[in-house]
Amino acid sequence: MSEMEMDSDGSLDLSHLTEEEQSAILKVLQRDLELRHLDEGRVRNLQERGTDPMHLRSLSGTWFSEERSKRHDNRTLGCDLVHASMRLRKPKNKVTDVPLPGLFNGETEVTALSPQNKNTPPVNGLKGIKGKITTRNQETSKAIPSPRNEKIRHDSTALSKEHERISNGSHTEEPESNVGTHDEDSDSIGSSLNDMDPASSKTSSSAGSLHSSYTLSGSMMSLFSSGDFDVVEVRGRIQFSLVYDTQREELQIKIHRCEDIAAARKNRSDPYVKTYLLPDMSSQSKKKTSVKKKTLNPVYDQMLRYKLRVGELRSRTLNLSVWHAEPLGRNVFLGEVELALGDWDWTFTQPLWQDLQPRVHLSPDALSSRGMIMLSIKFIPEGFEGGGLPLTGELHIWLREAQGLLSNKGGPLNSFVRCYILPDASRQSGQKTRIVKHAISPTFNHTMVYDGFQTSDLKEACAELTVWQREGLKTHILGGIRLSCGTGLSYGDPVPWTDSTADEINLWNSLIDNPNHWIDATLPIRTDLQKRMKEI
Repeated sequence: MSEMEMDSDGSLDLSHLTEEEQSAILKVLQRDLELRHLDEGRVRNLQERGTDPMHLRSLSGTWFSEERSKRHDNRTLGCDLVHASMRLRKPKNKVTDVPLPGLFNGETEVTALSPQNKNTPPVNGLKGIKGKITTRNQETSKAIPSPRNEKIRHDSTALSKEHERISNGSHTEEPESNVGTHDEDSDSIGSSLNDMDPASSKTSSSAGSLHSSYTLSGSMMSLFSSGDFDVVEVRGRIQFSLVYDTQREELQIKIHRCEDIAAARKNRSDPYVKTYLLPDMSSQSKKKTSVKKKTLNPVYDQMLRYKLRVGELRSRTLNLSVWHAEPLGRNVFLGEVELALGDWDWTFTQPLWQDLQPRVHLSPDALSSRGMIMLSIKFIPEGFEGGGLPLTGELHIWLREAQGLLSNKGGPLNSFVRCYILPDASRQSGQKTRIVKHAISPTFNHTMVYDGFQTSDLKEACAELTVWQREGLKTHILGGIRLSCGTGLSYGDPVPWTDSTADEINLWNSLIDNPNHWIDATLPIRTDLQKRMKEI
């Protein structure tokens, strides 16, 4: 056993294993135990059925165990020896610092796709507001012509020119036809919206920001972590500096030192610093410094680097946490600092001291936003293009991308966007994008076109866009936006779905006031959409 030497007590010395290797071994041991239990149940069933002893010996595998014992003199099974060694050295009352593997498959640059195919046939038989609106989707691989001389940028949510169109994260695309039998009709969407309780969400008239919802409620990291983080009383501080290198498109985090941190052992700790760019909890997002032995004032002077586009920064939260490294046990949490990078002053590059904070639980129900959605909208009045075209007014909704989508598990997810023009919530009138896989900030670049409009209809209608997560055959809603005048009425009837925020109302009014002009916006994906009636 050259790799694993035996201790005097007969156990294996596993101190050379990394944290990830220990976690992987434990998972294999657990699977082995489960398979053994299943096999024992199988053998019991054979015995109860009165199977012939010789036949039972063959079916149960007893012959193999006998031959093995003869050859190896009844030596302890390797899996039992490893399990006993790890169990023997496991300290009590510690918290496991285990990553969530398999949530991300790498990061590459993805060029945005854009809709251009004007010859896409409209969906037959679709009716919209007052039976006048039809729908069609547009999506191809070339860039949409976006005339600069007529584009109006929404003040509070203006887009950057190019980098905002790039999504960070490796992803693949799935045609919308593959959504399959679990496609959402109006009833399923209505019931999902009914499950989103606005009373449990923190809202404001201007919809607030994604980052404020994290910092007001506690640690965003607590959304993805479980366990007891009160092993030691958090104290001390950490010094670090942030720089974004635009040439390399790289975020550089320099960890300088910590001071007066808590002692996890008798008057000492073996601390290291770990970082995540939340909401990505994948192994690609995890960076660590070296471990400093037996000190409460470690000095690191170590650089941690992340490759990401500048447009991704505003949707990310940097989590810096300090841990005591336990070779075979559970690492001890010593404190953390979280920074919303969208609010960071990037002109400040000097080292900064921050007090370490305990991990405060953040309930998923308390989030007012689960990311940002970037879109452009345009209304073309009847006959505006000349020659009597278009025959009726057309509403164009260009879904560019989403940023910083936040699921309960953290990390990249499979997502798509669905759109209805209320008051028509029928299944036939809904449109959706393709599913973009394994992305925190997916690029959709999908245009939805609704015709059959009169200008007066816009003041009565509401464009509802909801963002969905796909997990296997199941889908669930993350949140959405509603673009309307916010009057609470539609064609004279009171309705609950015109619960638009101030930013959403301003965007819709800009659409009405500026026909035939693209209007860009970035809006938070709200979790507090009011319940809407299933029957219109």
